[in-house]
Amino acid sequence: MGVFIKAASLCVALAMLAACGGNDASQNGNAGENVGKSAKQEKYQWKLVTTWPKNFPGLGVAPENFAKLVHRMSSGRLSIKVYAAGEIVPAMEVFSAVSSGTVQMGHGAAYYWKGKIPAAPLFTSVPFGLNAQEMNGWLYHGGGLELWREVYAPYNLVPMAGGNTGIQMGGWFNKELNSIEDFKGLKMRIPGLGGEVFTRAGGTAVNLAGGEIYTSLQTGVIDAAEWVAPYNDLAFGFNNVAKYYYYPGWHEPGPTIELIINKDAYQSLPDDLVAIVEAAARTINQDMLDEYTSRNNAALVVLKEKGVELRRYPDEVLDVLRETSRIVMEENAQNDEMFKKVYASYNAYRKSATAYHQISERAYYDIRD
Repeated sequence: MGVFIKAASLCVALAMLAACGGNDASQNGNAGENVGKSAKQEKYQWKLVTTWPKNFPGLGVAPENFAKLVHRMSSGRLSIKVYAAGEIVPAMEVFSAVSSGTVQMGHGAAYYWKGKIPAAPLFTSVPFGLNAQEMNGWLYHGGGLELWREVYAPYNLVPMAGGNTGIQMGGWFNKELNSIEDFKGLKMRIPGLGGEVFTRAGGTAVNLAGGEIYTSLQTGVIDAAEWVAPYNDLAFGFNNVAKYYYYPGWHEPGPTIELIINKDAYQSLPDDLVAIVEAAARTINQDMLDEYTSRNNAALVVLKEKGVELRRYPDEVLDVLRETSRIVMEENAQNDEMFKKVYASYNAYRKSATAYHQISERAYYDIRD
């Protein structure tokens, strides 16, 4: 944690220097000093609600780490208390709670709000789309974050990236998948755009919070489920209620987790605390990806030792899902102007990143392995 804090503090220092450079009040002698002194004396206490179980590895720990970073770097001027799903509001009410100002912050996934905002899932993950590295590039340097904030502005929210799990697994099943026909009548927990594609391919997509998946699989409410990756799936014990573990995660190749802030609360902060919040979020965003990269393989080894059978999706199935995904994306773009606008930016970035990664990332993996 020491290295983690030092790196984050450096980011904050740079961000604060940039913010101060454009502050006219700071250049006006005593007036600037008084503003700075007043801001430093005021303290803020916020609540952050999440869609995750308490202290759940990776996803649930990330907002706790975020709160600790902000508290330490602000010398206690901004304290954030984290609440797990259900402690203040249910998992699927996080968006509304932050939007209304019931609480100041939330941590979850944008695709949970698809029913409210058709374009929201684009900021989590797109089937056969950007990976984690590419998502970060699009958000921070390709116009994605600006579009995200434009989309959320009518809801009195300021979004930012708050984690990424990296490419996920394809899901848990109790029967082998040999063709696309095996999706017919299958009820699967799979949210977002991936869920739309799955439904179009013959299955029935079910949107459940993480804490509800195990019991739903155990009782037969659903026949299959995707969650995250070995690190989290082992923690939930899905190997006890499902036999086959499929890959690759075609539906979520680079799933971004979000932090959302009530806009009024965000605008009430002085510039230096805004810089701290932004830098801490960016630190957590990268740290989560690093954690999953480090933990997934060890967890997969344990799952296999417990008897889990690892399976690759058949090429025929992936071909159908890929084509179905293209159709679903085009239809969404036709039906919603904001979706069309965001997807145009996303798709242009995907084409550019893919072209370069053919001779960089992919080429390297080929020669390494």
